[in-house]
Amino acid sequence: MTSALMADTEKARLLLRIKQLEEQHILFRDSVICAFNQLLDLKDIGTGVHSTRLAEWALRVARKLDVPEKDLYQVEVAALLHDVGKIGVPDAILKKSGPLTPDERTVINRHPEYSWSILRLFSGLEEASLYALHHHESVDGSGYPAGLKGDDIPLASRIVSVIDAYDAMVSNRCYRKGLPHEEAIRRLQASSGTQFDSRVLQAFIPIAEQEAGDVFAAAGTSRNAAL
Repeated sequence: MTSALMADTEKARLLLRIKQLEEQHILFRDSVICAFNQLLDLKDIGTGVHSTRLAEWALRVARKLDVPEKDLYQVEVAALLHDVGKIGVPDAILKKSGPLTPDERTVINRHPEYSWSILRLFSGLEEASLYALHHHESVDGSGYPAGLKGDDIPLASRIVSVIDAYDAMVSNRCYRKGLPHEEAIRRLQASSGTQFDSRVLQAFIPIAEQEAGDVFAAAGTSRNAAL
């Protein structure tokens, strides 16, 4: 075997090994992401299902808003694990049946920062970590944690903000029953341009109309249930 042929063979072997390692890394990363989602479900029953639904909706909204295909994975992960920081919130606050005190509200409002601090540790999820960090910002600048305004808020964060708010409103919680679909949509529209991005709302509302039946069936309630 000539030296040139040996060099080509060694190069091919190395390239194959690199490809195998990259595939193993992706599989491991995806497994950890799924594990975190399951952990969320154990921490706060229903949150894991909630996050899975949001990931599906986020992709559909992102495509309607012409987000490039190459960026969709980051959007999906951000929607799936935007609340992973709730792992750091004490159960006494997270599952409290009554109103939160100002101090308790301060603690729970830090969960986007906790989410960022977890996701940023994963190589390749830096963008997703920032999207999760800013999913409670408002387009008028009144949100948290950074008080970002308008287009300074990443589009993916604005998407998660809308779909997260809708799903939270229509879902049953230990301290209240979920709202009817029509009331949740009314509240979203009432906050268009202040809390929520109007373009994202326009893209999401038809999806919510289409999916409402399945969401309420999963919760065991009617989409028109009384308050």
